[in-house]
Amino acid sequence: MMTPSPSQWVADTLGGLYSRYGYTQYKMSKFEEYDLYARNKDFLISEQVITFTDVSGKLMALKPDVTLSIVKNCKAAPTVQKLYYNENVYRVTKGAMGFREIRQMGLECLGPIDGYCISEVLLLAAKSLTAISRDAVLDISHLGLLEELLESLRFPAEHRPALLKAIGEKSPHELTAVCGAAGMSAEDTALLQKLIATAGAPDKVLPRLEDLLRGKVRPERLDRFREVIGSLLQSSIAPAIRLDFSVVDDIHYYNGFVFKGFVSGLPGSVLSGGQYDKLVKKLGRTDRAIGFAVYLDMLEHLQTAAQENDVDTLLIYEEDTPLATVRAAAKKLAADGSRVMVQRAVPEDLRCGKIIHIREVADHADA
Repeated sequence: MMTPSPSQWVADTLGGLYSRYGYTQYKMSKFEEYDLYARNKDFLISEQVITFTDVSGKLMALKPDVTLSIVKNCKAAPTVQKLYYNENVYRVTKGAMGFREIRQMGLECLGPIDGYCISEVLLLAAKSLTAISRDAVLDISHLGLLEELLESLRFPAEHRPALLKAIGEKSPHELTAVCGAAGMSAEDTALLQKLIATAGAPDKVLPRLEDLLRGKVRPERLDRFREVIGSLLQSSIAPAIRLDFSVVDDIHYYNGFVFKGFVSGLPGSVLSGGQYDKLVKKLGRTDRAIGFAVYLDMLEHLQTAAQENDVDTLLIYEEDTPLATVRAAAKKLAADGSRVMVQRAVPEDLRCGKIIHIREVADHADA
C-alpha cells in the first residue's frame, strides 16, 4: 500500500482540522500583479520574485506569498472571515540555490477580530504542530506590549531595528551594545535583558513578565494578553505553549500576538504567524487580521506518523453486522480526527496503530 508523503499526510490532517472549526478553503490564482509584492517586500520571506509580462503588458509574478493575495482579493465583510488555504508558492528558500515550488498551508482570520478569534488561531496553530509531532512547541510573544515598552522607555526609533535583531537572536552582548548606542540607562538595559531571558511555561513566566511590564504598558493590554494565554492553558495543547518575548517580526507590519512553532527533528520554525493589522491597513482595509502558515516543504525531512502507519485504527466487522452499526462505530472512532479504515479482515501489508472489532465498540457504547 502506498504511504502518503509526510507533507501530504499533514496537509490532509490539517485541512480536516480547520474545516471542523468552521474555516472554509480559499483558492486563488498562481499569478498576482508584481506591484503588490514590490510594495510589501519586507513582509515576504524572500524579496526575490519570479516575474513575467502578460499579453496586456502588465508585469505579473508567480505568487511568493499567500497572505498578501488573500488580503488584497478578499472583500471586507461585517463579520469575521475564517479561511484556510493549501497552495503552492514560488520563492527562494534559505540555503537554496534557486527558486522552488513549495506547498504551504495555513489559515487567516479577517474582520472584527476579538480575543476569542486570537485564542482560536493560537489554539489551531498549536494543534497543527501537535498533529505533526507530539514533541512540539508554540512560542508566543506580543509585539504590541514590546512596542509600548519601548515607547515608555523612549527608545530611539532609529535604533529599534537593531534592537529587534538583537532580541530575535537572544544576544545579550548585542542588545547591550545597541542600548549603549541608543543612550539607554543601565537600568533600562537590564530590563530589556531580563525580558529576552524570560521564557518558558506560561504559569511560571507570566508573573515575571507582568512584574517587568507593570507600569510600562497599559494595564488593559496586559489583561487581554493574560486572558488569551489563560484560555489556552485550559485546553489539551497547554503543554505545547511557551511564552518567549524574543519572538519578533517586522514591527512595521505586525502588531499584537506573534508566534513561531517548532517540532523535534527540524532545526527551524515549521510554523509562523501573528496579527498583521498594520499590513491590512497599508493595503487599504480598515479591519484586522491574524493568521499563520505551515511550511510543508520542511516536513519531508521529518519522520511522522504517516510514515509509521497507514491508518490509526482498523475496524473489523462481521458479514451479518447491520450497516447502520458499522457506520456508527466508524463515526465514533473517527470523532477525534483519527484515520479509520473499515474492513471484514486485516489487509496484507497494512500498517495501523490498533485493530478494533465491531463488538468492542458496541460493548463500550452499551457500558
